[in-house]
Amino acid sequence: MRIGLVSDTHLSGAASKLPDELVRGLQGVELILHAGDWTHVRAVSLLERIAPVEGVAGNNDGPELVRRFGRKRLLELAGCRIGIVHGDVGWGRWTEQKALSSFEEERPDLILFGHSHTPYRKQHGPSLLFNPGSPLQKRRQPRYSFGLLDIEGGRLRAEHVYYDDRS
Repeated sequence: MRIGLVSDTHLSGAASKLPDELVRGLQGVELILHAGDWTHVRAVSLLERIAPVEGVAGNNDGPELVRRFGRKRLLELAGCRIGIVHGDVGWGRWTEQKALSSFEEERPDLILFGHSHTPYRKQHGPSLLFNPGSPLQKRRQPRYSFGLLDIEGGRLRAEHVYYDDRS
């Protein structure tokens, strides 16, 4: 199973499309997981044109997105447990610490988080922490990014996909 991993789209209501590189990179995925800060419901409909979407709301999302997605999710996909949280709430100083603390009891195989716009991939005990970065607001990062997750035989492999042009 191939899954697209996205966070921090921060899409404005006037936006009519996602970056071409993101759309191309997500072709063929069976599902897209989003770790919040959609900013506008239009981001959901644009991603749903590619594949079904699951996710959480972030600290910049309004009540409609919070009602639709909630702030924390735990999914079972192809034999793996995947936790999704934005990463702005929890114990710890750093975003990855907050994300990890949000699933202290559940200990999923993968914790998808965002908030910092910083690509991150590191194993913490039984959980792989993964921040896909941002496809539209790279902040201090050199490139825009998202992630791809492959699950096969109960094993997962996550990687970042980087690009330079957000048009």
